[in-house]
Amino acid sequence: MRDVKERGLLRRRPGDYAWKLTLNATLLVLGWVAFAFVGASWWNLLTGAFFALVYAQLAFLGHDAGHKQVFAGRRANDVAGYLLGALVGMSFAWWVGKHNRHHAYPNHEDDDPDLDIAVLAFTEQQAAEKRGFFRWMTKYQAFLFFPLLLLEGLSLHNSSAVAVLRGRVKARRLEAVLLAAHFAGYLAAVFLVLTPLQALVFIAVHQGLWGLYMGCSFAPNHKGMPTLKAGEKLDHLRKQVLTSRNVRGGRITDFALGGLNYQIEHHLFPSMPRANLRHAQPLVEDFCRRLGLPYHQSSAFGSYLQVLRHLHTVSAPLRARGA
Repeated sequence: MRDVKERGLLRRRPGDYAWKLTLNATLLVLGWVAFAFVGASWWNLLTGAFFALVYAQLAFLGHDAGHKQVFAGRRANDVAGYLLGALVGMSFAWWVGKHNRHHAYPNHEDDDPDLDIAVLAFTEQQAAEKRGFFRWMTKYQAFLFFPLLLLEGLSLHNSSAVAVLRGRVKARRLEAVLLAAHFAGYLAAVFLVLTPLQALVFIAVHQGLWGLYMGCSFAPNHKGMPTLKAGEKLDHLRKQVLTSRNVRGGRITDFALGGLNYQIEHHLFPSMPRANLRHAQPLVEDFCRRLGLPYHQSSAFGSYLQVLRHLHTVSAPLRARGA
C-alpha cells in the first residue's frame, strides 16, 4: 500500500484532533451547565440523551488515542486515553488490551474477545454450547439484539471496574482513582440536582442510550462477516479485509460512527488518523479489486440487517429443536 504512505495519510493530524477534543470538552461542560440550570425537572431527560451522544464521541476519541492516532508519542496518547476513559467511566488500559486482541485476531472464533459474549452466539457451535437462560436468549437473539445493547454501557462500566479491582491493568491505582472520581462525581451530581426517581430514570436514559449508540457503532464492523476457526490462518491483508465490513455514507456517517465506518482501512492501518481514513478508502478498495479480494461495503441499514440475519441463522438449530 505504497500510495497510502506516499500521500502522507499515516501522518498525525494534531490540529484536527485539537478541534475534536475542544469541541467535545465544550459540549460536555455545556451539558452539565444545562443540567444544573434545568434542575429537578423531567426535561433533564433530554440532557441525558444529549450526554449519550457526547459520551460516545468522547469514547471514539479514546479509541483513537488507544491506537496512537492522536499524538506522535505514546505517552501523550496514553495521557489523553486515561483522561477520556475517566470522563466516560471506562478503564483505558482494560479496553486497549481487549481491543488490541481483537485487531490481532478479528472474528477468530477462539481468540477474538468480541466474539466471546455470554448472551449472544455468532456461530452455530457457540449457539449449541449455550445452556440455561443464555440458551433461551440465543434462540431469539436477533429479536433481543437491540434491546440488549441498552445494557452495553453498564457492561463497559462493570468490566472496567472488575479489571481494575482484580489488578488486570497497568497503572491500577491511577485507574482506580479515575474510575472512583468519575462514579462519585456523576452520582453526586445526578442525585443532588434531581429527585431520587428522576435521578434513576436519568441514569437509565443516559446509560441506556449511550450503550445503544456504542453498540450500533461497533456492531456493523464485523458481525455477520466470515469467522476464522482454530488453526485457520490467513495473511494479514486477507485476515483484516475478509472479516471486516465498511458502512457507506458521507460526512454525517463519518461523524456518527467516529470513523469506524471505514473499518477495513482502520484494521489495515490502525494508527491512521480518523480524518485520513476517508481518503485511504478508494485506494484500499482499488488495491483489493486488483488482487481479486472481496471488499465488503453496505449501507448502515443494510449492515444492521446483515447482522440480524446472521444472528437469526446461527440460532436456527436451537429453534428447530425447540430446546
